[in-house]
Amino acid sequence: MKHIFPDYTYGPGPRANCWWNETIPAPDWPALQGKAHADVAIVGGGFTGMTAALRLARTGLSVALCEADTPGFGASGRNGGFCCLGGGKISNAALSRQFGREGRQAYRSAETNAIDFVASQLDRFGIDADTHSDGETLIAHTERAFRHFQSEAESVAEDYGVEPRIHTASQLAEMGQSMAGAFGALSIPKGFALNPRKYLFGIADAAQAAGARLHDNTQVTSITPKAGGHLLTTPRGTLQADRVIIATNGYSSEDLPDWFASRYMPAQSSVLVTRPLSDDELAAQGWTSLQMSYDSRNLLHYFRLMPDRRMLFGMRGGILSSPRVEAAALRRVRHDFETIFPAWRHVETPFGWSGMVCLARNQTPFVGPVPDQPGVFAAMAFHGNGVAMGSWAGHLIAGDLLGDEPNLVPAAMRRPLARFPFGSCRRIVVPAVYLGMRLADLR
Repeated sequence: MKHIFPDYTYGPGPRANCWWNETIPAPDWPALQGKAHADVAIVGGGFTGMTAALRLARTGLSVALCEADTPGFGASGRNGGFCCLGGGKISNAALSRQFGREGRQAYRSAETNAIDFVASQLDRFGIDADTHSDGETLIAHTERAFRHFQSEAESVAEDYGVEPRIHTASQLAEMGQSMAGAFGALSIPKGFALNPRKYLFGIADAAQAAGARLHDNTQVTSITPKAGGHLLTTPRGTLQADRVIIATNGYSSEDLPDWFASRYMPAQSSVLVTRPLSDDELAAQGWTSLQMSYDSRNLLHYFRLMPDRRMLFGMRGGILSSPRVEAAALRRVRHDFETIFPAWRHVETPFGWSGMVCLARNQTPFVGPVPDQPGVFAAMAFHGNGVAMGSWAGHLIAGDLLGDEPNLVPAAMRRPLARFPFGSCRRIVVPAVYLGMRLADLR
């Protein structure tokens, strides 16, 4: 395995104190042992891989899914639980320039389809994932950002077919969303929040019921073409499969397959969760809403009051990984939490963890066959919005493998991932990029 972050990143340390671990126990899947065969092998047990396994198993194909660690170990079991618009960082201008007006509309439709798909899965399989929030609220951290919201609202209405609402800072306070440094907000009535671990394990239960074989602690170390298919090697066995889906996103390896090398960029996101807040504490800060929210910074903060009245607060920006760096990152998150919600400076945050999101140089997700690797498919690079887009991508990549609905994947997501410069050392560009983003956030 060739990872571009140190071993600590892929071990238990960054997620050891994750709140979601306390909310639902992990299922017990057997590790793959000996020789096995499947029509389709899936590498990665998160939203993407599990959704693909579910769809394929329901068609009658034999499916074996290999999760490198315990169920829910990766980003799908430790994210902020925002099922919202997103999946890429590409602008409308770039989409129109590269794919035309229809291509832009197709990509934006995929974002709404992704949210609707997750909602339908929750309903179809009776998954109670503690859902809440009427869409999402984007809070302006500068006067300039707030002035931009009028044109942003027009784009949202055109792209997604919903009517966004603009709020002044005083209206935000009246809505129970009072925070320091807010100049106003834009609410988009699309999306909802959930417990990602409950959602993931609900989909896993459905996949198993459909006949998918799920294996934990089964790290795939190599994929080799063999006998018209592919041989996957794991620590305790091998898996012969006709076709393979790679769904490892920010936890991908440079050599699984080799085509992945330099085509994705893992980046850290860190999260804190408070103890339950009292009525008096909520009133003191003026935040009583269950609306999922985030601010307009490039290196954004995202936060939501959950149904059990714990506050979740996260932020982007980590570029290194080690026990010392992890502790420093969580201190930085705590500092920003206290700055934005000063009435809660005394409130304990007993849970804190980090995970890796996945960025693409193209600034869009990738869903499709891996070039020059017949029978191998991949879906990845959701730019921190994997709850919705990662799930939808899993559904789409399964359809791609089946040959169903070939035109459902937008051209912007079908385009192969471009290489980042500097190969395995590509992380050296990140500090400069993040510095530029921080400076832009001050304007």
